[in-house]
Amino acid sequence: MAPLPSEPTDPVEQVEAEVDPGKTEGQSLPPASTTAMEEYYQLQQNLLLTTLAFTGVIFFSVWLAYSLAIALNYLIGACGGVVYLRMLAKSVANIGRGSSRLGSGRLALVVGLVLVATEWQQLQVVPVFLGFLTYKGALIAYTLWTAVLPKSPSGSSQASG
Repeated sequence: MAPLPSEPTDPVEQVEAEVDPGKTEGQSLPPASTTAMEEYYQLQQNLLLTTLAFTGVIFFSVWLAYSLAIALNYLIGACGGVVYLRMLAKSVANIGRGSSRLGSGRLALVVGLVLVATEWQQLQVVPVFLGFLTYKGALIAYTLWTAVLPKSPSGSSQASG
């Protein structure tokens, strides 16, 4: 008996159809609008700049309050946090584009950072870990900042007439 035209004949396609019954050959998500992606890239850039600003301020504060060694430990963790944020942003940008990779690379980054901090005698775990979490503090601060301050309309002039 010949397969029906709507049934996939390839075993891989059969498995994919069983996993996602709504998926048909050649069907994919519609492309994101240009303005939506521009807004996303602007958000990504703002979060990265906020994280870098937090990193700089906290690094110098820790250096003044404690020592250069602890501040450098913090900076190592903060750099790991920035790399993690970039990896997360790229992963979010690829949602819906057929990329089925999970966040194993991001998890490996966190685990690797903590392992290096625990095994290397010159590094301290707490400043490295807190440095890594800097991106979370920057994310919370940016969210609160944008929620409290209304977005000013661009290109509007207040000419009295």
